[in-house]
Formats: sequence, C-alpha cells, structure tokens
Amino acid sequence: MHGRVTGPANVGVAQRALWGAQLNTGHRSRRLAATVLAGALAGAGLTVAAAPAAHAAASEVVAKLPISSFSALAVDNVHQKVFVADSNVGYYQNSGTIAVYNFAGERLTTLTTAQSHVSGLAVSDDGDKLYVGQRERVEAFDTTTYQRTHVAYASTDYCGRELAQSGGQVYLTTPYAYYTSDCPVAHTNLDAVVNGGLTRTGWNDYGDLLLESGPGDRMLMGQPRNAKAADPFLTVFDTSNGSLVRNAARRFADAAGNGALNVKDLAFSADGGKVAVADASAGTRLLNTSDLSDAATGYPPLPAGATASAVAFSGDGKYVARGAAATGSVPDLLVQPADPADSTPPLEFVFEGSLDGDRVVPRGTEWSADGSRLFTVTTDRAGSQYWLHVIQPPAVQYDARFTGGVTHSPAGAVAGEPLAVRGTLEVDGPAPAEPLKVKATRTDATGTRDVGTATVRADGSFTVLDEPDAVGKATYTLSFLGDLTHRPAADVTHTVDVGKAASSITLTAPAEATLDGVTITGTFGAQGKALPERATLKVERTDRQGSGVLSSVTVAADGTFTVHDIPRERREVTYTVSWPGDDLHEGSSAAATVFVRR
Repeated sequence: MHGRVTGPANVGVAQRALWGAQLNTGHRSRRLAATVLAGALAGAGLTVAAAPAAHAAASEVVAKLPISSFSALAVDNVHQKVFVADSNVGYYQNSGTIAVYNFAGERLTTLTTAQSHVSGLAVSDDGDKLYVGQRERVEAFDTTTYQRTHVAYASTDYCGRELAQSGGQVYLTTPYAYYTSDCPVAHTNLDAVVNGGLTRTGWNDYGDLLLESGPGDRMLMGQPRNAKAADPFLTVFDTSNGSLVRNAARRFADAAGNGALNVKDLAFSADGGKVAVADASAGTRLLNTSDLSDAATGYPPLPAGATASAVAFSGDGKYVARGAAATGSVPDLLVQPADPADSTPPLEFVFEGSLDGDRVVPRGTEWSADGSRLFTVTTDRAGSQYWLHVIQPPAVQYDARFTGGVTHSPAGAVAGEPLAVRGTLEVDGPAPAEPLKVKATRTDATGTRDVGTATVRADGSFTVLDEPDAVGKATYTLSFLGDLTHRPAADVTHTVDVGKAASSITLTAPAEATLDGVTITGTFGAQGKALPERATLKVERTDRQGSGVLSSVTVAADGTFTVHDIPRERREVTYTVSWPGDDLHEGSSAAATVFVRR
C-alpha cells in the first residue's frame, strides 16, 4: 500500500492507510501516512514490502507473482493457501501456471498444466481439492499433495472459462470463439460436471459470463457488457440438490438505454442477503439478493478518478473490500464495514509503482473465511506484471477520550482575531507511531464549517487555532476520528462568546490656530477582520454657537486621514471625529480642542 514519493525512482515508498474503528460515526474518510520498508522473503523468490513492527497497524506483505497474465484467484481456508492462475490464453499449446502461497505471503509451489492454459479456479467446500478450468477439461489438484486428477472433459475453450462450486456441484462456463479476437462476444454456455461428465444446463448468452458462489446454495451469474449485450443481465441461481433454478434476475438500463451494467466483479454478502457488484460505470452497486433491487442504503461513491474493478465480503460479515483502477494518489482499494449504514472511515490503499502494481485487477480480491486477511492482486498499467497483496487489518483497537475539559484564550474572544481552543486527548494502548490529530468544527450564526486539525502532543494536549468571523455564540466541536489502533472518541463541545473587535481613532491637532483655518491629522485602526471598504468618519465642530456636522472624511489605505476647517469664530473650538462601527467592530471616537485666534 504505497504512494509516490519525490526523489529518484524506486528509492522510497510511502504507505497510505487508515483503519476506521468498528464504531458507527458520522465522519469523513481520512488517511494516515507511515513509512514501509522493502525486503525479501528467504527462499520464496519474491519481493516483499511490510509495515515495520513498531507500527501497530494493518500489516501488508506484497509478493511479486511469477505470471504474465491473470485469470483467477481462489482461497483454501482449511489449509490456509492462496491460488493465483495465469490464464496464458492466445495459443492453444500454451501452458498454464498456478502460483500457490500461504497466508503469510510465502510461495509454496508453482503448478503447471502442460500445453493447456488455466482459467477458472474453485476450491471445494472441504478445502481438499482445487478445481482448475483448462482448455479442454477440468482437473483437480489435491491442496496438500498437489497430486492432479482428471474430473471431466469439456468443450474446447480459447478464451478462458469461469469455475464455481455451489450446492456440491462444479459449474463452468464454456465460451466458443474461433479467434481470440472474438472472445468478448463469444457465445457462452453454462455447464455442470455431473458424474464425471459435462452436462449443458441450457443457460447461455454472449460474453465472458462471470460466476460467483455464495451461502445457502446460491450462485450469481453476471454478463459483462459487450457488442452483443448492450443491456447485460445479473441473475441468482438456486443450486440446491444438484439442480439449477433461476431466481431473481435484472437488467439495469432505463428506457433510454442509460445505466446498463458494466460488471467487473460480483460477490455475495456473508449471510447471502445482499449482492455487491463492481460496476465500472456506476461504482459499487449494493443489491437485495431476493429480487436484485437496489438496497435502501448503498455504499458511498469510490474516490473521484477510481473505476470499480473488484469487490469481496469478509467471511465474518464485518467488512467489504472494494478494488479499483486509479492513478496517482487516488486509492485503488478501500476496506470498510460491510454495513453501508456504518460510516466508519475506510482503510485506503494506494498502489503505485514497481513495488505495488498500479491497480486492482478485475475479480482480484478475496478474503479469508474468518476475515483476518484480504488477498488482492494488482497489475501494472501494461497488464504484464502482477503482485499479490496479503493484508491483515489490525485485530485490536484501543479506546480514546477527551479529558479535563476545554478552555480558550483570550478570554474575551472577538471576531476576526486569533482564538486558541485547548484540550486533552487521552488514549489507551501503545504510544501512537504517528502524532494523533483532532478535528474541529465551528458552529455560529453563519452555519457550521471545518476549522482544521490540531496535532496532539506527547502529553495529550492540543490547541486548535481559529479566527471566528461572526459575533455571538460560537460552538466548537472537537472530534478524534480514530487511527489505525484507536477507536474514535466521543465528541466534545465548547461554546465561546464572540464580541465585536475594537476600533480606535487618534487625533493630532495644533494647540492654537487662526480664523484662516485649522488642520487636524489622525489615524484610524480596526482590529479583527479587515473592513470591506475604507472607513468614512463623521466630523463634528462645537463652538460658542453650538455644534454642527462638517464634511465626512475617508480614511486612506494606510489608516491616516486629515480634517480641514475654517472656524467661524474665535476661542475654543472642539472637533470630534467618530466612526459608528459595523457588524464585527465596535465604534470609536476622539476629540481635540483648538484655541482659535484672529
């Protein structure tokens, strides 16, 4: 899980990930950056990148796969093995490759099918057999001894087939195309292995039909969009008792032809009640299995610039993994609560470069049954190199809380001037590897807005800096959204009375003047938020005949102004200059008395 860094190519790798707590919160996604190291697994012949032990986070092992194409990923939960198939279609005498890894990411062996490419994979329910779809047959490998046995002959396949086991029976797709260029629109049959032979189920259509088995003897079949399927289908089969009965089915285009399915992957939820579809056009669709209608609450959109390519639910029902093709710093993989109503921020992975690959391949994500590990296959932009990522989300998270109350300074807060809001965050468990962050929002008469984040110091203290821009009560909400090892803390609030900022006027006047004229200079200043326009000051003159308002003066850009007047009589004359203030500033005034001679 890496991001690009500056400097020479392949010198450094930045890990970008954040694991949200198993708690329903209403906060937005966020990320945490850490450093990862590159190394090698002895005897495994593969390159690995793993998070340092000091970082109690989601760990990741990355294995460079010995394949040049990809067709299938399967997991044996009984013996804790992962199988990755190299389809190698294109020439009928090509040999197929199946790379075998354990759950630690170590390569155990490589299985080869001579002069017969490998496409679909399926592991038997008891974990004893790995069923392998080949060009003209289906074979099975013992998952312990790797001994190969014949299962059934199949019609010749030049494109690559899908394989699934459901209801105790093996199903496979059989596309027919004379040229590989015709594979996207090949007429494809859904077949079953029955008593060592191949049986046509009668279900068929155009394109590389996708199969996915699920709980309760269910199986999904999805049709990729192709030139002969402008409005592809998705359907659910009941496979109980060795039969194949179609239940719910749906096509997605509207009357105008918009919204057609563009399926790249599909998955059942752990309880079978929901179906998730990685749709390259619509993102991750969440559907009700019973009728394939849209779920009442769906998953948020993938990050801008990410195109859905894979989806998988963890076997324990807690999480969903959503794979994508993206570039740059846009996440290629999100791991989040399976419950779409749980807005806990996701764990985000950015794959970028020669240590990671660049995107998640279609159908390239599977979980272990207990949800402890996620297996993801990535490829480079050219689609010629592949990587296996073994991701282990953190199993333990610790509590966090705000303690000791919240204070602010200065005590007399004013609009447009700096204000410091201070508090303390206390966390359980090991010391964080990266400084924690506290997020703050301010709610006042103008609404609610983010005011940024504050770094938590080693002693737990933090300071949020702000400049309130409205007079009245401002309520600050402080949130700790959690990190890789800490759950979010309950929010705390602190209300501040925000007053108007001060303004000031100073005058410089002569002690004496003549009836020929009086000149007074002055300076105007307003604290807090800058005035939208130059201030206009009121000028009054008071003498023995009474008081009167003179022409107003406008303050210059540097805050200075000048008052000119022709006194109407001798003796003491008082000039008062004032500004009434505005919504954010107090008014101010100043006076000067001049003795006028003849």
